[in-house]
Amino acid sequence: MSSSDAEQRLAQYGPNSDAEAKADSLLRAIFRRLLEPLSLILLAAGIISVVTGDAIGGSIIVAILALSIGLDTVQEGHAVRTADILRRSVALKAEVKRDGTFHQIEVERVVPGDILRVRAGDIIPADALILQSTACTTGEAALTGEPYPIEKRAGVVTGTNAGEASNTLFRGAVAQTGEAIALAVNTGRATVFGAAASALAQAQAPSPFQRDLHQFGLVIARLTLALVVIVLATRVLLGRPVLDSLLFAVALAVGLTPELLPMITTVTLSRGAMRMAGRKVIVKRLASIHDLGAMTVLCTDKTGTLTSAEITLARSLDAFGADDPRAARLGAIAADLGGDRGSLDAALLRGSSAAAGGWTLLGRHAFDFTRRLGSVLAAGPDGQLLIVKGAPEAVLALCTKQRRGKDVLAMDGRARTEAIDRVHALAQNGLRAVAVASRPWSEKAHEVEVADENELVFEGVCAFADPPKPTAAAAIARLASAGVRLKILSGDDPIVVKRLAGLVGLNAEKVLSGNDIAKLSDEALAVQVQSVDAYGRLAPDQKSRIVKALQSKGAVVGFLGDGINDAPGLKAADIGLSVEGATGVAQAAADMILLASDLEVVADGVEEGRRTFANILKYVRMGASSNFGNMLSMAVASIALPFLPMLPTQILLNNLLYDLSELGIPFDGVRPEATARPQVWDMSGLIRFAAIMGPLSSLFDFLTFGALVFVFNASPAEFRTTWFLESMATQILVIFIIRTNGRPWQDLPRPALAASSLVALIVAMVLPFTPVGGWFGFEAPPLAMLVGTGIIVIVYLVFAELLKPLVVRSRH
Repeated sequence: MSSSDAEQRLAQYGPNSDAEAKADSLLRAIFRRLLEPLSLILLAAGIISVVTGDAIGGSIIVAILALSIGLDTVQEGHAVRTADILRRSVALKAEVKRDGTFHQIEVERVVPGDILRVRAGDIIPADALILQSTACTTGEAALTGEPYPIEKRAGVVTGTNAGEASNTLFRGAVAQTGEAIALAVNTGRATVFGAAASALAQAQAPSPFQRDLHQFGLVIARLTLALVVIVLATRVLLGRPVLDSLLFAVALAVGLTPELLPMITTVTLSRGAMRMAGRKVIVKRLASIHDLGAMTVLCTDKTGTLTSAEITLARSLDAFGADDPRAARLGAIAADLGGDRGSLDAALLRGSSAAAGGWTLLGRHAFDFTRRLGSVLAAGPDGQLLIVKGAPEAVLALCTKQRRGKDVLAMDGRARTEAIDRVHALAQNGLRAVAVASRPWSEKAHEVEVADENELVFEGVCAFADPPKPTAAAAIARLASAGVRLKILSGDDPIVVKRLAGLVGLNAEKVLSGNDIAKLSDEALAVQVQSVDAYGRLAPDQKSRIVKALQSKGAVVGFLGDGINDAPGLKAADIGLSVEGATGVAQAAADMILLASDLEVVADGVEEGRRTFANILKYVRMGASSNFGNMLSMAVASIALPFLPMLPTQILLNNLLYDLSELGIPFDGVRPEATARPQVWDMSGLIRFAAIMGPLSSLFDFLTFGALVFVFNASPAEFRTTWFLESMATQILVIFIIRTNGRPWQDLPRPALAASSLVALIVAMVLPFTPVGGWFGFEAPPLAMLVGTGIIVIVYLVFAELLKPLVVRSRH
């Protein structure tokens, strides 16, 4: 290609780079969070509190909101940085043929039609068809999931996916050996690598936790607005003072607002992150802790996650398929003396105890990628021996004899066919075979030539595997018992995936390949993913399609991966998990990074995520029931009584002390049943909880009202003081009841929660009887009034414990 043609194509196709992620400005990111319903409610409550005279309370609300938004903004952005990491991980220079000669250019200037030259150690700059090659292999584990080096050579292939394309180089892969000349076909975003980059540059959908928090905020906003409007309108229609009615309605709005929810959520999630760090999990996005606990399906790559990505010698077989160490021993000698020390040679050296001890190299013929075999001439305890190893079809074609024990027998065409059939049977079990043959050497030692590799004795085959990690099966069973279903999404051969699925205890009856997925519509795929647990030869975008298909049926999907090909799946999942040794792309796309590449760590993280969310849910339950019950009581009383049942400042004090009582929630313990199954925001359950426990609280408030008005003839000041005491006692003491599904005396709170609750209760009980109480309009009530109110509180707590099973029953 001429330079002028290249410039025209560069203008037509664009630079050989990836789309940059569009990053929000700092102000835009803050403003987006501020528009959340709960944030708007808190902001309004804080401003109104300041305007109505409670500057301290209002400032605290606004400060909590600012802290929450600030932390969220700082935590965000890892997806935006991912595309930059992708770009940096690709070659900066490429060798292309322009104007008749090869020279180096910036990788961004490579265009379709360029002739590329790639050598060992180079990162492939574009997707390209091989024109000619010499001993070329590439490492594509991060792109396709294939753990073995891929031999590359020119020619037509019948495969239709990247994992089967032996005639193609892929951008982002690494040339391991040899050299190749190739024709660039796709560049930039049109490459397999670029597709992953494009997916990561897209805006990420809200996580399950963010969606549920948004919905909860809307519920609170509607409830607050409705109650305030009804109270204000009714009091004005009844001729009550407009200003008093407005201030009271505003106080009700503040009282209904769970202003500590952002702080409780942040502290609880931060504590969960610290605990998970102790369990070898680094949390990049705090909300992902909840999402991990809510996870119902975990999709995982195979290589490096379920397996160690370290090829091992699985079996050594003689010429007739019986176990015999001789083939592996001879293979190890050849690998030690003259091998390329690739993954298969390394596995032979680790797997054979006898390697090359006592053997010396006399000559060798390096591995010939055209003939697909190599040989060494060695001298050792068995005399001088020519050892040949390579692809079974290539080695068997050179054999005229075969070994059985100490006997050497003739080998005909039928024997070769039977040997090939045994190799195919090994492949069906996910094992890759290398054949080994030998010939006693009686000539003078010299460098081995092709003519010497004949009249060989077939010694047998060495079978290799990428075995599952020892802990994989137990971890998968543990996840299953916790309600998390596991699915393997791999770029490797479906046969290998099926074998692995069977070994780790998954449903291996049916395995879908990338070709199968390509033929399915999104609707059909959503049906298939419900019953199929194993997938092979997947392209990166197909992994994200499977994730989205699971999500379309309501699943909360996690994705565990460590390669470039996993990045789209990590981005599409509700919770992305990567590992310490993963590619920078996968780590950047993930929400959490596992310091140990082990599913046991994931199972630990799931348990911690559920424990964290259970404590957040405690605050939501308590606030939804207590705040709603008390504000409902005040609303009714403000209409029925000729005076305000509680002054606006007293309502705000009540709300502040109650919130302080719950500061210990992030440090509370959680019962085992709360972590046994996936935990999600059950909005209908929360509404049911508030609809029963709230009115129950109001019922006893009304009993208190009746006793104060008709039995004790309380003055307005005595009424407000006594009801303040009753309200605080019921709100705080019921925490010990509704914080647990069990009996409160059998499941005691942790010291932090007990201390924060009891300190707030003591302050509330003592304050009205001190000089400070007068500032809030309190007046000490008579002893009889206090005793009567105390009895009502005790009866309320008994009823709360009796009704609790109706509202905290398990959804499972």
